Amino acid sequence: MRLISLREHQTHECEPTTPAVARAMAATKLVDTSLTLDGRLSLRSGSMVGAARIIAGDEHVELHIRPKIGIARLLWLLGYARDPRGWRTEPVGLTPEHDLVPAMAVAFTTATSQALAPGLLQGYRTVEEALPLVRGRLREADQLRTRPGLALPVEVRYDDYDTDIPENQLLLSAVRRLRRLPGVPPATRNALHRIAGALADVTPLTAGAPIPKTPPNRFNNRYQPALRLARLILAGESIEHAHGSTLAAGFVFDLNTVFEDWLTTALRHAVEIRYGGTITGQHQMHLDRDHLLPLVRPDITWWNRRHCLAVIDAKYKAPGNTPPRDDIYQMLAYCTTLKLTRGHLVYASTGRKAVTYQLSGSGVHIVVHRLDLSASVELLHEQINQVAEAIAGTNVAAGVSGAEKVGRGVAAKG
Repeated sequence: MRLISLREHQTHECEPTTPAVARAMAATKLVDTSLTLDGRLSLRSGSMVGAARIIAGDEHVELHIRPKIGIARLLWLLGYARDPRGWRTEPVGLTPEHDLVPAMAVAFTTATSQALAPGLLQGYRTVEEALPLVRGRLREADQLRTRPGLALPVEVRYDDYDTDIPENQLLLSAVRRLRRLPGVPPATRNALHRIAGALADVTPLTAGAPIPKTPPNRFNNRYQPALRLARLILAGESIEHAHGSTLAAGFVFDLNTVFEDWLTTALRHAVEIRYGGTITGQHQMHLDRDHLLPLVRPDITWWNRRHCLAVIDAKYKAPGNTPPRDDIYQMLAYCTTLKLTRGHLVYASTGRKAVTYQLSGSGVHIVVHRLDLSASVELLHEQINQVAEAIAGTNVAAGVSGAEKVGRGVAAKG
């Protein structure tokens, strides 16, 4: 097997491979492929991170793309976007050199083994089935619809106390997915096999079905670290590509989406609690009055009931000394449509403090913020609070004072 490991947005040259393997690599969306002048294969990674296995005849290739911010920080961003209260700190024991799939597999296996050590969690679940005797409550409507005039079997509903509960179903589904992924270390794969054996009486989640909620309580608290990782594993995008005898399979995250989801949650937590109102992600709107142009979706908007107070766009890229013109034009269109005189661009980048650009002729001010994702979690929260203050404190579009905006926002939440 041939292993190729890159960081995001990195160019790598390697020995040439078959056209089928090169096409399969490109189909994973992890890399763009091309040939150099001397016939070598050039791979260029982008903002997709993860792992894929390509099989074409006798040639087996594993492709791994690592995030620059490190696996621990990536897992924290992913987890915080889904549960800010549960992911207050980063997972320990992970280094930037770890590849994504092995790191997630090892962390999940460790957490799950600890969770199951005292024994499988049990609980009550509602069961609906046909039985040769009455148990629990009779489902009369279902009985009449499916078996009119027949006495047996009986459609019933009852509560059963066993291990086939959402917590265990989540863990088993994550185990099954990890076992199909490339890059899982052999020792970890063996541990996953043992965990699957312990969960043999549990039903896995149906593919495509919503992931069940498992709020913390005194019974499942020991499961929570493993459940948080299980949700991340199930949230990753699967790679499935087949062309002739060439197969590609894997697991990826889009860092653009990761950054946007995290920023939406972080601003919701920072803005709504302190200033009120409602932070919304991916608000749909038309740029024209006749609704002939395609819908657009600003990444993040802040609302006081039906009145938009601010628009924010998340950009997982370094803007250089000045933001790209396309980003400025996009934000100008948002502000014009939403009748705002200020818009905010938030980049995942180190550098100077927020800079405001006043656009000639439109009266629109565009504020460019930079967030250092490599900073400590505490410092990252401070940066978010600074962005929140800039969004709320300088929102001239609302036409009211800061105190009035807070009052209106709180009223909207009430």
